[in-house]
Amino acid sequence: MKLAILSRNSKLYSTRRLVEAARERGHSVRVLDPVRCYMRIASDGFGMHYKGRPIAGYSAVIPRIGASVTRYGTAVLRQFELMGSYAPNPSDAILRARDKLRAHQLLAAQGIDLPVTVFGDYPDDTVDLLSMLGPPPHVIKLTEGAQGAGVMLTEKPSASRGVVEALRGLYANFVVQEFIGEAEGADLRCFVVGGQVVASMRRQAPEGDFRSNLHRGGSAEAVAATADEQAMAVRAAHVLGLGIAGVDLIRSRRGPLVLEVNSTPGLEGIEAVCGTDVAGRIVDYVAAHAE
Repeated sequence: MKLAILSRNSKLYSTRRLVEAARERGHSVRVLDPVRCYMRIASDGFGMHYKGRPIAGYSAVIPRIGASVTRYGTAVLRQFELMGSYAPNPSDAILRARDKLRAHQLLAAQGIDLPVTVFGDYPDDTVDLLSMLGPPPHVIKLTEGAQGAGVMLTEKPSASRGVVEALRGLYANFVVQEFIGEAEGADLRCFVVGGQVVASMRRQAPEGDFRSNLHRGGSAEAVAATADEQAMAVRAAHVLGLGIAGVDLIRSRRGPLVLEVNSTPGLEGIEAVCGTDVAGRIVDYVAAHAE
């Protein structure tokens, strides 16, 4: 298989592990910076150049597109798709997952449980909007944030109103959610590959914070997700159209809830904690579908 990995940095752990796993299995692999790819679009066909040279003939493309280059990176990925390359996470699926509001709407429409979420745009409706959610604490999230950035906890109605008004003043897109206190700052990351949870870990927020992301100083341990949790994670990835996903769940009194579905989940934490060759599972899945 001739494989491309779209990544801005070939030295990142996740990118390196995918390259290693592909080469161990005898595949030809190349890391391409999506920003350095440029495209020809015409009714007679699609073309792509990379650093001055034409590129084509890739059986598959694994996207590792950062949030800062989502728009251009997904356009490049779409060009590869139009040129016949298989992508485990298609461009449109990445766009669905990156927009938290859109993702929550799609998941809820399929009966997948998640924290109650409200969204509005008109300033005069802020008080009534928050009343639809209920009393604080409230969690306020930017709809395109990542790794815990742009996530805030407010504990008083006045604080919720103040944050909402400030974000509106910055023309930011955000949602407001109920706070699940019984989770005690912990969540469950399920790594889904091809309709299976291949690894899972429990992440715990550091003292004084409620965000359990490892990038925010959280700790993690390997745990076995329950059958219900695995089924929910697999279904959430499927609803958004992702073959590879990091699905974050939270354990609540009413059962597991989906917090977020990540289309470019990192491999370093999950492989270190679980001791699982997640990169190998990804490459095997991609190779089976590309062929």
